[in-house]
Amino acid sequence: MKNYKRYTVTSALPYANGPIHIGHLAGVYVPADIYCRYLRLRGRDVIFIGGSDEHGVPITIKARTEGVSPQQIVDRYHEMIKKSFENFGISFDIYSRTTHKIHYDTASEFFKKLHDKGDFIEKITEQYYDEEVKQFLADRYITGICPYCGNENAYGDQCEKCGTSLSATDLINPKSTLSGSKPVRKETKHWFLPLDNYEHWLRQWILEEHKEWKTNVYGQCKSWLDQGLQPRAVSRDLDWGVPVPLHDAEGKVLYVWFDAPIGYISATKELFENPKSQIPPCLPAGRNPKSDNWELYWKDKETRLVHFIGKDNIVFHCIIFPTMLKAEGSYILPDNVPANEFLNLEGDKISTSRNWAVWLHEYLAEFPGKQDVLRYALTANAPETKDNDFTWADFQARNNNELVAILGNFVNRAMVLTHKYFNGEVPELREETSYEKLIYEESNKIKKNIEHSLENYRFREALKEAMDLARLGNKYLADTEPWKVFERDPERVKTILNVALQISANLSTLIEPFLPFTAEKLRNILNIDKISWEQAAEVNPLKEGHLLNKPELLFNKIEDEAIKTQIDKLFATKKTNELVGAISNPQKPDVSYEDFSKMDIRVGVILTAEKVAKTKKLLKLTIDTGIDKRTVVSGIAEYYKPEEIIGKRVVILVNLQPREIKGIKSQGMILMAENADGSLCFVSPEKDFRNGSEIK
Repeated sequence: MKNYKRYTVTSALPYANGPIHIGHLAGVYVPADIYCRYLRLRGRDVIFIGGSDEHGVPITIKARTEGVSPQQIVDRYHEMIKKSFENFGISFDIYSRTTHKIHYDTASEFFKKLHDKGDFIEKITEQYYDEEVKQFLADRYITGICPYCGNENAYGDQCEKCGTSLSATDLINPKSTLSGSKPVRKETKHWFLPLDNYEHWLRQWILEEHKEWKTNVYGQCKSWLDQGLQPRAVSRDLDWGVPVPLHDAEGKVLYVWFDAPIGYISATKELFENPKSQIPPCLPAGRNPKSDNWELYWKDKETRLVHFIGKDNIVFHCIIFPTMLKAEGSYILPDNVPANEFLNLEGDKISTSRNWAVWLHEYLAEFPGKQDVLRYALTANAPETKDNDFTWADFQARNNNELVAILGNFVNRAMVLTHKYFNGEVPELREETSYEKLIYEESNKIKKNIEHSLENYRFREALKEAMDLARLGNKYLADTEPWKVFERDPERVKTILNVALQISANLSTLIEPFLPFTAEKLRNILNIDKISWEQAAEVNPLKEGHLLNKPELLFNKIEDEAIKTQIDKLFATKKTNELVGAISNPQKPDVSYEDFSKMDIRVGVILTAEKVAKTKKLLKLTIDTGIDKRTVVSGIAEYYKPEEIIGKRVVILVNLQPREIKGIKSQGMILMAENADGSLCFVSPEKDFRNGSEIK
């Protein structure tokens, strides 16, 4: 593995329209912080860059909903997120934001350089326009009927019912969420990054030169490249964002996917303009980059650039942002993008809209002083290779059975026995046996294993290795039984406790990347300064006669009642969601009898049913409508198996305009009833009516 002079580490910019939850932490911020803390302990020159992503349509939607300005929204959540990170010990060198002037300037300069080089394609396209509010509509400002599952409230970019990605032009009966009116198509000019021109280079750079990337990252990149890349718009019609810096671009801003990653660069510039003012409270005062030239951290080939992200950001950080950097020409490219998968909660997907989440700011208030317990649980169960599940029962077990019973128990026993037998002074290391030599060998081996795992972004594995040192110490005390040996051989106990204390001191360094608050607490108990990574497990850092402070528990048990409170809180949220869901679909506006009479709804029967290839939710049905036998594609595969519904009598809208879905011509829509939990069931006639009977 190449040795680099310096490291630039970025973590995905959280969207400033809500607080941070445990899914964000497990996917991005805890692993990034572990990596940076490790590099600092090794004496590496590293900067850790973070900040809030403050542009984009979701922020304007939230502002409109609350009747405030977008700036007020991002101000509120930026401060909440920043404070939560600081209190949790995420050790950014700077936590900036994309509404700072330095970011506007940096993003504008980046765009202009690519524009002046002729790297963009300028195209006139048609987009939906709301004539009442005189505004082009972003996809999220358009709703309509999903052509795949019939959901009447699908958004212009995605149907949240069936999960299908959409274009606004795919929707049936689209309408503007701003005025409720039907939008019209209108021509507008935008600039596009021609990703297809870089496809050959990307295939070489990723698929040939970065085969060491995590399987999930490499696989997703290959999938995108195999599908073929298309030009992607870098601008949009919106009044919130970085203005496109051209004279003929009034009312247009840089697309948030383009300006957000440039935020890493602008934040680095900001850090170097005033580094001392940026040091957060979780870092020791005076820890600054080892150079005063920001460009070294972005343009020098001796710098390793690493992006920590979740899997939903892989395409942006592995394909699009590298293409931007390549097109600009002076920047280095990411050496690695160790993206994690998703973390679920109690068997269900984390959902901010349903409040199905464990929010960081609430956790910090409800479990004061237990930052490291959550850091430990999230790392031990990190979704590194597949989606994983956070449960409060596992959280409690990790604390009580591992942190308390293994790490805390070992350190406490060593400290208590030293105070009992030697007045809290580190005893002399007397004659060593083969067992002690084995302990030293195992300690060194564990340290090297931790290094190897961290260097390869296997944080769950590295944490287990660190805990193995505590396990080794526990076993050593259990095997040697100093509390029994002292009466007959106090000299032997001196060696035993000296070794146990040396392990404790080394643990204070080796656990620090994962458990920084615990490491500091352990050093205070041992009455020592920080030990460098190179010294840990290599030498005995505690000298004979060194006075320890009084023993103190590193961790406390978490009782069942505290866990029950959290579970009850979660499931009360779910119950509320179900109740709200039951009443959240109020009566729609009145329609005229003439409009209703245009719908031709009939009884039919399903003749054949099969799954649509490469989809999870779609079934291809042949239905006898009494008029003809026709094909209908329906998004019901999650609720019905094909073989279960053959012969099922259904109600079908037969005069719906045909749509092509996944290459299949679909003629009509089956009527389904939707429960509060989103499940679907057929609407069927009570009696056995003939096919083609009209519904009136």
